[in-house]
Amino acid sequence: MNVVPRDLMTEIPVSPADFRGAMRHLTGGVSVITAGRGKDITGMTVTSVTSLSVEPPTLLVSINRDASSFPLIKRHGAFGVNILNADQLDIAERFAGKGGLKGADRFAGAQWVTAVSGVPLLVGALSVFDCEVEEIVERHSHGIVIGRVRDVRNSTRNAALAYWHGQYVAVDQDEDAARLADVSLPARTRRGI
Repeated sequence: MNVVPRDLMTEIPVSPADFRGAMRHLTGGVSVITAGRGKDITGMTVTSVTSLSVEPPTLLVSINRDASSFPLIKRHGAFGVNILNADQLDIAERFAGKGGLKGADRFAGAQWVTAVSGVPLLVGALSVFDCEVEEIVERHSHGIVIGRVRDVRNSTRNAALAYWHGQYVAVDQDEDAARLADVSLPARTRRGI
């Protein structure tokens, strides 16, 4: 393979539309980030949650600095991560802004509990995390929020909500594993792997 030295490459700027189009190929788990305390709460739907460290348990989330959640996370130093199950499409859409609801109004129609930090956590989500902000790195339009997990709760559900090609899709461990087994490599090839 021939590698072209960087100084000989012509830099072509990547358009936001091209970047968004390419990123639509990356399937992401759907979560709702919650922020604030009491009646001063808000949240947003994201696919940008990832684990940063197991010891100590730490999550990383990328949040647009213009989002209503960002100043509340900075002010209170805490946020919640709620990994949605496949039946929570309505919650994903509500927190993504569909229907025009904002702030505390987005929480209506679902059951929430208050975490130790004060942030709301969704009852029935696959997993919920109560996070304390360790650091916020501001770059370009977003803040990379690093949160130390102070509490985690898991449900027994196994069907997740994902986002791919601009649409929400259900990922069911049992159903999808059975489908994959039906179309996978022939049995004798699988044993040789």
